Amino acid sequence: MPEGDTVRQVADRLGAALAGRRLVRSDLRVPRLATADLTGRTVLDVTPRGKHLLTRVEGGLTVHSHLRMDGAWKVYAPGRRWSGGPAHQIRAILGTAEHTAVGYRLPVLELLRTRDEPRVVGHLGPDLLGPGWDPAEALRRLLADPARPLGAALLDQRVMAGVGNVFMAELCFLTGVTPWLPVGDLPDPDAVVARAHALLQANRDQRDRTTTTPALLARTGRRLYVYGHRGHPCARCGTPIRVLHETPAQPRPTYWCPHCQQGPVPSVG
Repeated sequence: MPEGDTVRQVADRLGAALAGRRLVRSDLRVPRLATADLTGRTVLDVTPRGKHLLTRVEGGLTVHSHLRMDGAWKVYAPGRRWSGGPAHQIRAILGTAEHTAVGYRLPVLELLRTRDEPRVVGHLGPDLLGPGWDPAEALRRLLADPARPLGAALLDQRVMAGVGNVFMAELCFLTGVTPWLPVGDLPDPDAVVARAHALLQANRDQRDRTTTTPALLARTGRRLYVYGHRGHPCARCGTPIRVLHETPAQPRPTYWCPHCQQGPVPSVG
């Protein structure tokens, strides 16, 4: 699933192509929006909120979309072949005279009044890449349930908006604890919040997500410490990285170093 840095980059591309321009084509291909037509309206901005995209148009309307696992927005210049997928996967087309934005496989697509945006994003915690980032509120939400495992808390968008499975695994590694450590046992929870903000900020404009040090990247080409490195030696200690595979109770694979990260570990994995 795209994480906050990726969604921010998508919003930037959409904003550069659409914002301040009048729509000459509008096609929202979901049944409940079959009659909606935004043609003639000017796009005001494209705002990311956590993992949500809010495309605001004049007249007080917002196109709300969420990429989830495999959704995508592609931007095409006139005459360029659309290559994001077959036509039956297209869910939205927003075109200006200069560019056309095409949304593929969008699992969430709705048109709402801009004033009603809190209905879809009001539950989110402080946005790690937003202008109103509030570390104190993020810390309060993180510690609200001391018994909750850190990994689950980091993935909860109501705590901090923008962290996904990759950043969760990397943040736990950098903190030196397993994803199953209760947040109440964290030695320095403020550092977790600060590190999360720093990691996403460092990657907001990067094409290739990187959490390792420049020296390690230059020496080994390794961009991530643990995520996706099952069985590979830990970049710090050489111990093979482990993974807990997806289960009904654990919907995403979770990576960790059994030497560098202290704390509880499930009995399977």
